[in-house]
Amino acid sequence: IMVLPRDGLRNDRGEPVKYDKIFYIGESDFYIPRDEKGNFKSYESAGDGYDDIVKVMRGLIPTHVVFNGKVGSLTGDNAMKAKVGKTVLIVHSQANRDTRPHLIGGHGDYVWEQGKFANPPAKDLETWFIRGGSAGSALYTFLQPGIYAYVNHNLIEA
Repeated sequence: IMVLPRDGLRNDRGEPVKYDKIFYIGESDFYIPRDEKGNFKSYESAGDGYDDIVKVMRGLIPTHVVFNGKVGSLTGDNAMKAKVGKTVLIVHSQANRDTRPHLIGGHGDYVWEQGKFANPPAKDLETWFIRGGSAGSALYTFLQPGIYAYVNHNLIEA
């Protein structure tokens, strides 16, 4: 959970910053067991797969990493949209593992990596770091039209 300051966000000079909208990205890991042929297993109930799921989780290698609960949740009709000149606050959380959000085509004008809004934000970060079990925020003003891809820049997992 991230609670925004009652008196608003402030830049590195202590001046108020404004935004036009907020996008929330919840990054999740899934650990789905596979059968001997490599196919994902299914179970009658969640409890039936408990032992198999725990074994996969103990390997610490997720089978899926998604934004907002499912593959494609932020694409097509569900894409996050902003007009040129508009400023958005992107709030990103990850429950389990460290993540490295990156806005391809943009950057974080102001970034609160650790969700500590009382601290001055970092400025002009291309990629920022969110620790597992925490949330962070980035403020960005869109300067040009186009498609901006929002990704976890941990490319070893891509």
